[in-house]
Amino acid sequence: MKLSIKASVAGLFIAATMSSMAMANSIRLGTEAANPPYNFIDDSGEISGFEREVGDELCKRASLTCEWVTNEPGTIIPNLVSGKYDAIITGMVITAERNKLIDFTQNYFPAAPSFYVTLGGSPFDVNDGVIAAKRASVHAAHIAASGATLLDFATLENAVQAVRNGQADAVLADSDVLMSIVSQSNSKLAVAGQVSVGGGVGMGIRKSDGGLKAKMNTAIASMKMDGSLNTLISKWFGIDAATF
Repeated sequence: MKLSIKASVAGLFIAATMSSMAMANSIRLGTEAANPPYNFIDDSGEISGFEREVGDELCKRASLTCEWVTNEPGTIIPNLVSGKYDAIITGMVITAERNKLIDFTQNYFPAAPSFYVTLGGSPFDVNDGVIAAKRASVHAAHIAASGATLLDFATLENAVQAVRNGQADAVLADSDVLMSIVSQSNSKLAVAGQVSVGGGVGMGIRKSDGGLKAKMNTAIASMKMDGSLNTLISKWFGIDAATF
């Protein structure tokens, strides 16, 4: 009987240890799935886009099992901190302000200029106009600090529509995203200016998760080294997109 009890206890310990190890190798990736081509929901209802491919490859290289979690815009950082997921991968630009709340990996998308887009490229006042942007984005923060009137929207598509219908003088967003919208507008929209905002796009990590940050940094570095990251950037953003 004693041997049986000892064996049972040992079995439970081993099972618990294995379960703990499995959990340690499993993480959840949080994304808004509403920022094409970075991330979006495809026709089959699955998360797709540049960051889906990058995230899956990073997890593979870091020997991690990753689960994707969608999150509403505007709460992506608080929900990371509270533990809803373990990393943010949603086209988030690295800024000093955000770095006060969370850590970032090295960037997996290089710093690129942000564009102001207007109807036909018409001029506007950067510091006194009405400018649209995606809510809780680095661009919205930039507009608010500039003195211009900010109109923020849940999605970039809605921000662009505000320009189309005359609600806003311009929309501000990443150049790589806006250029695809401009090119499909039949010359109705055009670039009217640009500004540098942030230090590229990185994964957001809780400040307490230094081990995860290190694993992802190693994986990102390996993708930069072998050229696979540049291949994915060109695939999703075009051959003229900035690469490493």
